[in-house]
Amino acid sequence: MQPVRVTIDVPYPREEVFDFLDVMSNHEPFTNHMLKDWKYSGPARGIGSKAKVKANMAGRSETVEIEVIAAERPGMIVEQNVSAGGRRIGTGTYTLEQMPGGETRIVFEYAWKQAPLSDRAAAPIVRAILARGNKRAMARLVEQLAGTRPDTLSRTMLGERT
Repeated sequence: MQPVRVTIDVPYPREEVFDFLDVMSNHEPFTNHMLKDWKYSGPARGIGSKAKVKANMAGRSETVEIEVIAAERPGMIVEQNVSAGGRRIGTGTYTLEQMPGGETRIVFEYAWKQAPLSDRAAAPIVRAILARGNKRAMARLVEQLAGTRPDTLSRTMLGERT
């Protein structure tokens, strides 16, 4: 299956965005529209950080195990996701690109390493549902990042640069 990729630019330095995304529990507030009942294990941040969640998408619910398997500060975090009783294995990769003016471009790509027949048979629908959910997650991520910096939020709302 072709990967799903979403992109958003945020008015924060790359290192700051990385430090936020590196903490597994920080993912819950911006993905809890599709991932519920978070349970954490392993270190709080970095490689080996884990979460077990319930994915609720398209009227279906299933357990997903997420583990950070690679990280290179400040540019990349890779999570492995296992679900469908081990029949679905994928990676979610955050790539952070420094943009002019101190902004960061966040590119999130979900790629399947292995997918059950039902996913492959309905690939266009599966990809569209995941793309819509991930676009919403990125918009909510911007809100979470702003919430960690109230001074930046007020300036951003006024159209000022940080």
